[in-house]
Amino acid sequence: LIINKELESFNYISSHDLQEPLRKIQAFSNLILDEEYETLSTKGKYYFERSRLSALHMQTLINDLLAYSRTNATDRKFEYSDLNKIMREVMAALKEELQEKKATVEFGPLGEANIIPFQFRQLVQNLISNSIKFSKSGIPPHITIKCNYVKYDESIHKTFPLKTDHHHISVADNGIGFDASYKDKIFEIFQRLHHKEDYLGTGIGLTIVKKIVENHKGIVT
Repeated sequence: LIINKELESFNYISSHDLQEPLRKIQAFSNLILDEEYETLSTKGKYYFERSRLSALHMQTLINDLLAYSRTNATDRKFEYSDLNKIMREVMAALKEELQEKKATVEFGPLGEANIIPFQFRQLVQNLISNSIKFSKSGIPPHITIKCNYVKYDESIHKTFPLKTDHHHISVADNGIGFDASYKDKIFEIFQRLHHKEDYLGTGIGLTIVKKIVENHKGIVT
């Protein structure tokens, strides 16, 4: 109960108290851009652009923190859902990003699973967004998503941590990849393996992925 109240307070602060001054910064920045930008010196334009990027980064951070806090909410309604339908919804939401990078997403049939639909949608969207973001320069991203239902057999799955029947969902891409020694670190909040100048982001996306998988009593590797 205490944790829930703390989360409610955080959500209110994030969605109101932090957003309001940020909206003013962005509004005044837009006024400068429309009315005063051309009168700025070269150095002034540089400082202004850095300020605008910082405000944009803060907006992204607030949105990501809100998304993370929602994954801790106790209202988790499980429903049997068509994973192919969720995939189509995610691709529609990411249409512009996919077109910009000339990305292709290969999947199906994925079947049905007992999931929290809005969280699972966010899970898939974060993974596909990651693949788009960390693609190789000049090479269109190709993302493959597969799903198999695995009947647990102790004689076959002795070392596997999930001791139950489960859906095994794999997401593969042709992007830059990462050093396997960081396989646990990438799921920690605010952890980044690249300089923020090279790849935009807050380091929360995969933390949200991990939390959503845990909410589904699963594991992610």
